[in-house]
Amino acid sequence: MANALLAADTAEGKKGERVVVLDMRDVTLIADYFVIVSATNVIQVQTIADAVDEALQARGLERINQVGRARAHWVLLDYGGLVVHVFTEEERQYYNLERLWGDAVVVDRAALKAGRQ
Repeated sequence: MANALLAADTAEGKKGERVVVLDMRDVTLIADYFVIVSATNVIQVQTIADAVDEALQARGLERINQVGRARAHWVLLDYGGLVVHVFTEEERQYYNLERLWGDAVVVDRAALKAGRQ
C-alpha cells in the first residue's frame, strides 16, 4: 500500500485532481491497488505520469509497462501489484473506472495520514 500512497501523493503534488486509491485485492488478480487521477490537459497527464514513475522508480519499483504515452489522454503505468491511471477529465468520465470496479474498497488516505487506519 505504501507505493500506492506514494503514487497518489506524488500525483497530488503535481496538481492532479480527484486522486483515488482503490484496494483491488478482493476484486481482481490484475493488481493489488489502482491509483486513479485526473489532469486538466495532456501536458499535465504527462507531467503527472513522469513524476509518479520517477518517484516509484526511486523507491526501487520497476515499471512493467506503460500505455498511452503518445496520445496522453490516458496514461497507464503498470508496476505489477500497482497500476496508476492518469486521465484527462473527459477520458476519466468516459471510462469511469470507479464504477467499473465498484466493488473495490476506496482507501481512506486522510485516515491513513492521521494514523486512524
